[in-house]
Amino acid sequence: MGRVISQNNIIMQLEKSLIISVVIPAYCAEKHLELVVKGIPEFITYIIIVDDCSTDSTLQIAKRLAIKNTRIKLIKHEMNQGVGGAMLSGYGLAYKLNSGIVVKIDSDNQMDPDFLPDLIDPIINAEADYTKGNRFLMSNLSTMRALRRFGNLGLSFMTKVASGYWDIFDPTNGYTALRGRIIPLINKSKIDKKYFFESSMLMQLYLLRAVVKDIPIPLRYGDETSHLSEWYSLLYFPPRLFGGLVQRIWRQYFLLDFNLVSLYIFSGLIMVGFGTIFGLYHWWQSAQLQIVASTGTVMLSVLPIILGVQLLLQAVALDVQMVPHRVIQTFVKATRSTGKHHQQVNRW
Repeated sequence: MGRVISQNNIIMQLEKSLIISVVIPAYCAEKHLELVVKGIPEFITYIIIVDDCSTDSTLQIAKRLAIKNTRIKLIKHEMNQGVGGAMLSGYGLAYKLNSGIVVKIDSDNQMDPDFLPDLIDPIINAEADYTKGNRFLMSNLSTMRALRRFGNLGLSFMTKVASGYWDIFDPTNGYTALRGRIIPLINKSKIDKKYFFESSMLMQLYLLRAVVKDIPIPLRYGDETSHLSEWYSLLYFPPRLFGGLVQRIWRQYFLLDFNLVSLYIFSGLIMVGFGTIFGLYHWWQSAQLQIVASTGTVMLSVLPIILGVQLLLQAVALDVQMVPHRVIQTFVKATRSTGKHHQQVNRW
């Protein structure tokens, strides 16, 4: 019943000339691409297929589909750029086509198009700027391999910390929808072109204070294989998440503002640093001289560490409350008739 209401809401918005585009990043997708395209609902205005220099017949299939379906727009990469690079190309074209909402659907047929209205509805109703699927909310997780399941849990927590979106989960889920007017506001150079794309998008959206909402979407695994391995994620993701965390903390709490969280972080790091260095120095000195450190020396090391950790935990508690809750009011619409609009498009 809820999905029927959602469909009707979308139809009403389409009558008001809302343009909705679907971007399909395709690399060696000859097996499933046609199935994915056939499943795209009629209320979608454009289907943008980005062939990321496939080595199979993906491009030929896309060209054949484009002849039959006038909604299809085709982008061909001369060099493989990764899923992130394909999506940046797709976002750029979608923005040039004045898309109000841009949906990402992968070419592996794992994303059920029946849930498109669920992704789009919060954006139409100004409840979110960016929506993403969450497989953990309504799926039988026994169908997911244990290593991948636990990897997702760990990665989800690290992404919460790094991005600042403490209320989301399943960050690598690629089934997403984005408000089109936000596209030119995103720093394209900070978006990862490989498999870290979704996580890097979250980190950049937080810097814009965009509202992100999880949408329950079940698993749909078939005979397709994932190009993203658990071990690759373990080595590739953590350093980039840490870099994103440092950038977010510096920008939000020191560059653009200085508030209670800033004070807690600054004081906490100094106290933990002092206690650690002081303690290590006197531990080394005691080991060299074979003399047991006094109680006062030990306390002078331990106490700053304890207080510093408490301050940092309080900073985390306050950071959790800073999750964006108001959708972005962009200036892009107001500048569409000016030269600024063309400059923004050219940047993409």
